[in-house]
Amino acid sequence: MNEDSTKCGFVTVLGLPNAGKSTLINTLVGSKISIVSNKVQTTRIRILGIVINNKTQIVLVDTPGIFAPKKMLEKAMVKTAWNALGDADTIIHIVDASERNVLNKNEIIIEKLPEDMPCVLVFNKTDVVKKSDLLALAQGFNDRNDYAATFMVSSLKNHGIDDVCDYLADILPTSPWLFEKDQITDIPMRLMAAEITREKIFKQLHQELPYEIMVNTESWEEFDNGSVKISQVVYVQKESQKGIVVGKGGKRIKQIGEQARKELEELFRQRIHLKIFVKVQENWAERTENYTLMGLDSYS
Repeated sequence: MNEDSTKCGFVTVLGLPNAGKSTLINTLVGSKISIVSNKVQTTRIRILGIVINNKTQIVLVDTPGIFAPKKMLEKAMVKTAWNALGDADTIIHIVDASERNVLNKNEIIIEKLPEDMPCVLVFNKTDVVKKSDLLALAQGFNDRNDYAATFMVSSLKNHGIDDVCDYLADILPTSPWLFEKDQITDIPMRLMAAEITREKIFKQLHQELPYEIMVNTESWEEFDNGSVKISQVVYVQKESQKGIVVGKGGKRIKQIGEQARKELEELFRQRIHLKIFVKVQENWAERTENYTLMGLDSYS
């Protein structure tokens, strides 16, 4: 392909927790590269999703949700989100249109949006909101910030997503592609495997367990027959939390492992042997050395 005719750029996706950042990116990419959960602050790390639209390579950057952090881990997550603007050519500010008082809640983002970078406003979950309310909402946001464009989508139902993709492909700069044409993410396989297991824990235990759990892929061994042996450790902060994750007779962790293994096999197209251990590490979320393992920017 003639590099003079290609385009490529980074698009950082910002939003409040549960606005739909990960679902939007997964839908645009056409494959799951970021975990999705109803639990807030699910996305902790900065993840790239790569989309090809004709001759344009769109590099989408998923980020942790923006909120007012209190704990050290939360501060590292928010720092990682804002740091993702460093290499961006364009920003997507995604908003849950169905949320009450959403303009005021998004002030924490609007007031820090850079003025020298185009920002696209994307209202998500618009399929459950009246058209008149959407128009008023769009007016309110555009009165507060000079957005380059505004889109109404439903990421879950794939409504309006192509319009966003076409717009991004049009505005990104002329540039050689930065990734191979069949690459959809830059996240290491070890980290992706840990994220998928963490998602399965959230989905099983969202009412019983705080979000402060960490999954680390400790070993990854590939065999000549194409199969992979993965060993992971789930870190919790209390002995009582360990019991919740393991379950009676180890039943819960076995279910989590089976769900994670099945998805990993579909994703990597390899036979997976997955071993998961649960350990207690008190105050792991306050230990900054763990942040690198999680793919977070360091916090100080």
